[in-house]
Amino acid sequence: MLKEPNPGEVKTRLGKDIGMKEAAWWFRDNALNLIKNLSAETTWATILAVSPDKEGMASRIWPNGLLRWPQGSGDLGERMGNIFRNAQKGPVVIIGADIPNIKVQYIKDAFDALDNNDVVIGPAYDGGYWLIGMKCGSKSISGTILKNVRWSTPFALNDTLNSLEGLKIKKIVQLRDVDTKEDLNFLRKSAKNNSE
Repeated sequence: MLKEPNPGEVKTRLGKDIGMKEAAWWFRDNALNLIKNLSAETTWATILAVSPDKEGMASRIWPNGLLRWPQGSGDLGERMGNIFRNAQKGPVVIIGADIPNIKVQYIKDAFDALDNNDVVIGPAYDGGYWLIGMKCGSKSISGTILKNVRWSTPFALNDTLNSLEGLKIKKIVQLRDVDTKEDLNFLRKSAKNNSE
């Protein structure tokens, strides 16, 4: 899932800490690296779910040659539901573009988890999640899935799990997204420590 990296419209919490332009540039660079790494894998099709719809579909920022879908309107849950419904069949895995440490293996693990589960979730350290996948695309979407979720709060993961009651769920690796300067500093420090 991608937003156009317009200053003041993407990563606004991070932008309050480091400046809106810098936050938008960080998001753009991270998203482009992520797209490059994941779209090189041939065991799945990488599709860019873009927002805002019209601007994202025509954007020159994102690579050509990849299918794009408009996210549509509504809150995050409604827009993710749109992606699952557009997919028609599955399995389908959705990720955010603001997580720097997504590895190809993590996506493989998510698809593997859907062999024996209805839903796969990659938790984030802030109480949300960086990945959600469903086994059957549109066939797995009911009226209650991804409803009544307090998005962008520490309750997002638990609310989502409550909306998925009755489905077999597998959690995979927990990752840190970047919402604040502290998140960015933590990731930079981790990268430095890993390179030493």
